[in-house]
Amino acid sequence: MTIRVVVADDQALVRRGFVMILRINPDIEVVAEAGTGLEAIEATRLHRPDVILMDIRMPELDGLEATSRILTESDWNPRVLILTTFDPDEYVYKALRSGASAFVLKDIPPEQLATAVRTVAEGGTLLAPSITRRFIDRFAERRPPNAAVASRLDRLTGREREIMTAVARGASNAEIAESLVIGAATVKSHVSSILTKLGLRDRIQVVIFAYESGLVEAGDHDLGH
Repeated sequence: MTIRVVVADDQALVRRGFVMILRINPDIEVVAEAGTGLEAIEATRLHRPDVILMDIRMPELDGLEATSRILTESDWNPRVLILTTFDPDEYVYKALRSGASAFVLKDIPPEQLATAVRTVAEGGTLLAPSITRRFIDRFAERRPPNAAVASRLDRLTGREREIMTAVARGASNAEIAESLVIGAATVKSHVSSILTKLGLRDRIQVVIFAYESGLVEAGDHDLGH
C-alpha cells in the first residue's frame, strides 16, 4: 500500500528537501506541496492524502489552524505530522489539541522521516508517555475543568473511566493490564471504545480530554506509584 503525502512548508528549500527524502521510499508518494496554510488545505481537499507534513509558521494561515480545518472538514481520516524548528511545550500542546498525530523537529535524521510518516499513517503517534505527561501537566495547571467536556464523561462506563485515567497518567496498555489484572487485548478494546464514545482520534486526544474534563488533575501520581 502506498502512503500518499502532502508536504506543507513555506520555505521552498526545506520543503523540497523533505520531498526528496520521502520520494526515495517506494511505499511513499508525495502527491502535492504547499507553501501556506491555505494551500495545504486546498492540496488536501484535491489530493486526499493519508498524511500531511505540516509546518507551524506559515503565511496566510498557520499550520495549527490549517490542521484544525483539515481534520474538521475531511470526510476521510488524514493524519497530520507537525514539523517545526520550535519545540516549546505550548506548540506541542496546541498542535495536538488541534488534532495532529505527531510532533517532530526539523532536525530529525533523514532516515527517520519516512519512519515517522509510516507510523502516523498506521494510526500511531510520536510522543512518548513521559513527554505527554510533561506538557499536559504544565498546561492543565492553568485552566479549570471544562464543564461541557466533563459532561461527556457520562458516556463512559466505570471501567472505561479507570482506563482513561491510567492512559492520561502515561501508562501503556501492558502496564494498565498488569495493574488492573486484565488482558492487554481487553485494555485495547476499552481504549477503542473510549475513542468511539467520545469522538476522539487517538490516544493523545484521550490524554488531553482527561485533563480538560477534570477526570485527571495535574500532579496526580503515575499509575503504580
